[in-house]
Amino acid sequence: MCELMGMSANVPTDICFSFTGFLHRGGGTGPHRDGWGIAFYEEGGYRDFRDPHPSVHSPIARLICDYPIKSNIVISHIRQANVGQVRLANTHPFVREMWGRPWCYAHNGQLADWQALPHSYYRPVGSTDSEHAFCWLLGELRGAFPDPPEDDAQRHAFWGTLHGLCERLRGLGVFNLLLADGDCLYTYCSTKLAHITRRAPFGRASLSDAELTVNFAEHTTPDDVVSVIATEPLTDNEEWVRMDPGELLVWKGGLIQARFKT
Repeated sequence: MCELMGMSANVPTDICFSFTGFLHRGGGTGPHRDGWGIAFYEEGGYRDFRDPHPSVHSPIARLICDYPIKSNIVISHIRQANVGQVRLANTHPFVREMWGRPWCYAHNGQLADWQALPHSYYRPVGSTDSEHAFCWLLGELRGAFPDPPEDDAQRHAFWGTLHGLCERLRGLGVFNLLLADGDCLYTYCSTKLAHITRRAPFGRASLSDAELTVNFAEHTTPDDVVSVIATEPLTDNEEWVRMDPGELLVWKGGLIQARFKT
């Protein structure tokens, strides 16, 4: 099954340390050899890198490690193919426009009867259950909210609707989700997601999948807040928090803004 990694921070932050451990799971310490991708929101813009080859051997992945792109929101995915061929069109994360924003999505899991999900505004380019579900999900959100929420009540209504749609998809199988619009990062747990928030006083962290340790106190300020979300914890000397099945977390600036549960 695929693996997910995301980041939410209150200042532009590079993901190099966490990504170094994560990419080893793509054909190195893990069996996820069928492609990988990573997306960055930065200074009002969006860019992503996708590769249908194993991340552990990918020159593009090494570029990401050597080129510290600073971002407030990151979504990354390594694939173990279940539905759809191993090709670029089936490689996460996927992106679509809504409200003039790029919405980025990655999914871990497998769905049954996904072909029955009707499409309205969006169509898939590839042949995966993941992208089909994304097009349905974003179409349902756009139909219910043609314009972006303008106040707290509307935002909570939007988040509640998103949670309900994720619950419907969880009813079709395993649906672990990372979703972002450049403002917030949304994480939904069907079976397996964990997170950690790093803030002052910062300490050392050691990767589980690579021989690398970093002292975050040397690279941060006392005001920095950075949260990392992953299918499995990426470090072996820190205490990660596991999400509950059916739980949706809304992240902004490295902090949880809202929590919805089954």
